[in-house]
This record gives sequence, structure tokens and C-alpha cells, in this order.
Amino acid sequence: TDGVGTKVKLAAQFQRWQGIGHDIVNHCVNDILVQNARPLFFLDYIASSKLVPEQVAAVVEGIADACRAAGCALLGGETAEMPGVYAEGAFDLVGTVVGVVDRTQLYPRTDAMHAGDLLFGLPSSGPHTNGYSLIRHLIAERDPLLPLADGQTLLDALLQPHRSYLSAVDQLRQAEIPIHALAHITGGGFTDNIPRVLPPALQAVIEPGSWTVPPLFVELTQWADMDWGEALRVFNMGIGMVIVAPAAAQQAISQLLPDAVVIGELAKRTADEPAVVY
Repeated sequence: TDGVGTKVKLAAQFQRWQGIGHDIVNHCVNDILVQNARPLFFLDYIASSKLVPEQVAAVVEGIADACRAAGCALLGGETAEMPGVYAEGAFDLVGTVVGVVDRTQLYPRTDAMHAGDLLFGLPSSGPHTNGYSLIRHLIAERDPLLPLADGQTLLDALLQPHRSYLSAVDQLRQAEIPIHALAHITGGGFTDNIPRVLPPALQAVIEPGSWTVPPLFVELTQWADMDWGEALRVFNMGIGMVIVAPAAAQQAISQLLPDAVVIGELAKRTADEPAVVY
């Protein structure tokens, strides 16, 4: 179960509703994917100070599209109009996904990890659903149609739906490529999410410059006067999912997933060392 957070405020401000339906489904699906679970069904909760049928319909359409793409059933949901609870114009979106995995196939496989295993990063589509309280502050006085170096406007880049990594991971599973762990880079960035999948004796060594940071994140970090370490704690910086796999699988992974980038490796860790170093 999770929510879209303050990205809904940006969607509401510019009346761009359908994308947040994709956001909530894909975020939840990715969250269970890190345990190697596949989605079975999804339920949503939409609440506002005043429900506008056209807005709700657009959100639900996005949810339904994303559920179809993920192969899970949209069982239903709940809508609530509560002017006494939500401020005027406020909108909230929460989703719950239920999935299944064989107990013997659960991730992470910490007993299989070794120093020298590689970290493969799969590109994100943008900030996904994290960091938007800061982002809204940073862009408050800026033109939403500001062109970025990749051709997108600032607004379009910020409202890109959360990418689903289900099909990418399924390609690796079907090819029987050994996956030791998956880390969904959400709130807390690399700093908080990668340690969750590592055993105490190993650390992730991230190589700065090993991937191209999208122009949106370059702008955001400059506007916030944020150093690299802080940026990797706040944003995904262009990497939405990290795969831990043996070095021997590098060629096969690169062939199946051409956009996967090696962003670092595992190394031995002592008790006084951090779980992630840059």
C-alpha cells in the first residue's frame, strides 16, 4: 500500500490527472517486485474535499491502463468526499496491490551475494513519485514550460508517470539469469533503499559518472544547491531500479536490457563502514 504523495498537487495545479493513475499502480507493483512477487489484483482509494467526476474518471482510466499493462485485476476501490478533512482543492490517491511469490523464490538472496557482484541500474522516467515537496518549492517561481536539454518541458518531465520494471525483470527471469536482489529507488534514494537488500558484510560501491544524469535532475540539484551525496538521498537521479547480479551475467543482462547500466559493485564491509559509498 502506498500513495502518490505531493505529486498529486502538481497534477491538480495543471489538471493533468491520468498520469497519476499510472503512478500509483506502477509504484506499488515495483514495491512488491523487489520481493520477486507478481501482482494479482489492485484496489484504489481516491479522496478529496470535493470529487469532480471528470477528474476521478481520468485517474481511474490511468489506473485501469496500468493494471492491464501489469496483468493484474482492478478489483475496485473507494472514493470519499470529505470537505471537513481535506482543504479546498486537496486530492489524495492511495493504492494497494496484492501479489504472489513462491517462498523459495523470494528476494533478496543475501546468501548468494558476494563481493564483486555488479549493480545494474535501470533508468527512471523522472522523479517518479518522490521528492515532490522539494520540487514544488524549487519550481514555484519558474516557468513550467521551460525547455530542458532533452527536449521536454519542465512540466512534462516532472509529470512523467512512474516507470514499471515488471517486464524488464520478467525478461531476466525467463532467461534464467540469476538475480540476487532488486532495490526500488524511491523515498530515501540510493542511500536508504539499497541497504535494505544487502547482508551486513557487504556494501554497495556506487560509481559517480557511470550513468548519464537526465537534464531534469541536473537542473533540480543546481536550483537546490545540492551536492552529489544529498542528491542521491533525495532523488533517484535517473535510476529507478537497481539489480544485484553476478558479474558473469553482465553480457546477458546487457543484451536483454540494453538500457541497463553498470553503476557499481558490491564490496566487503566492516562494521564501522556505511552500506552505500559513493
